[in-house]
Amino acid sequence: MRLISALLFTSVSIAAFANSGASAGSKASAENKAAVESLDRKLSYIQQNGALAHPNSAPTQLTEYEVNAYLASGRVRLPAGVQSLRLRGEPGVITANCRVDFDEFKAGQRSSNPLLSVFSGVHDVVVVAHAHGAGHEGFVHVDSVSLDGMEIPHFALELFVEKYIQPRYPGIGIDSRFALPDKIDTATVGQHQLAVAQK
Repeated sequence: MRLISALLFTSVSIAAFANSGASAGSKASAENKAAVESLDRKLSYIQQNGALAHPNSAPTQLTEYEVNAYLASGRVRLPAGVQSLRLRGEPGVITANCRVDFDEFKAGQRSSNPLLSVFSGVHDVVVVAHAHGAGHEGFVHVDSVSLDGMEIPHFALELFVEKYIQPRYPGIGIDSRFALPDKIDTATVGQHQLAVAQK
C-alpha cells in the first residue's frame, strides 16, 4: 500500500524550510511530525476501511505536504540508489523530483550499449507522469524523464526500463497498470492532493 501510495501521491518542496532559521526550523519539524502522523492515520483508515465488507465510499484526501513529510521521515523504504524523493501533483499529473545514484541502483550490472551510458553516476532526476485510478486499478503513463535538466530520449528510456527496472519490478514500465489495494476504486490526482475512494 505504501509504495503504491508513494507513486500516486503529491508533495510540496522542502526548500521553504531550508532558510527558515532555528525557531522556524523547530516549527517546521513539529509541522512535519504532525503531517507524518496525519498521513499515518489516513493510511491506517484506508486499510481498515478496505477490510470492511462495505467500505465507506467517502473520498480520503491525502495532501502533498503530508506525503512528502512522510517520504522524508524514513518510513518508506526507497529503492537502492534513490537518495531522496519529492512528489508534486497537478490535476491528473504527478511530477517526481529525486536524486539517484545510478551505479548503486544498477548494483554492478553493466551494459555495452552506449545509449545507456548516460545512466551512471549521481543525477537529479525529474519524472513527469499521468496517473489515475479507476475500477480498482491504477494507471501510470510516464510522459518524460530528465537528468540534470536534459530530457532523455524515449527509446533510451525504454532500453533502461527493460534492462534495469523490469527484471526487478515486473509490470513496471513506461505504461503501468496494477491492482489497487484495500478496495480502492478510484484515485484522483488533484492540485497538491490525492483523493482515494473505496468500494
